[in-house]
Amino acid sequence: MEKIEITTTINGNQVTKSVEPRLLLTDFIRHDLRLTGTHVGCEHGVCGACTILLNGAPVRACLMLAVQANGQSIETVESLGTPDNMHPLQTAFHEAHALQCGYCTPGILMTLKPWVEENPNPTESEIREALSGNLCRCTGYQHIVDAVKSLSS
Repeated sequence: MEKIEITTTINGNQVTKSVEPRLLLTDFIRHDLRLTGTHVGCEHGVCGACTILLNGAPVRACLMLAVQANGQSIETVESLGTPDNMHPLQTAFHEAHALQCGYCTPGILMTLKPWVEENPNPTESEIREALSGNLCRCTGYQHIVDAVKSLSS
């Protein structure tokens, strides 16, 4: 299969690679770029584990082809912070014990990052609605809600 050259900005760095037209964006991010924070869950866009920011908006990377990211800006969970310099959302998750196994956490963080910026003082109901597209099998969501609420306190 003939490859197509794409150029995209990933976490602030411009990347040019040749990819097969059928390569999923999740596979491009995880395997070609070695950014393994973007997780693959259901591969149907239901669970939210693969959520990234595309031009600032949360999208399911498992529902996109890498070629569709050509010319676009992508942020993965690796863009948020480091253990020594965490993003406020990461700090809130840590302090509220808002993760258990952590598999869904990168997708939830990437879903919430722009949402929290647009909704600085959300109600519990609004937070739960914002999280409704992300499935977590471990936490029961209450600690995640508490983490988001702590940002507006």
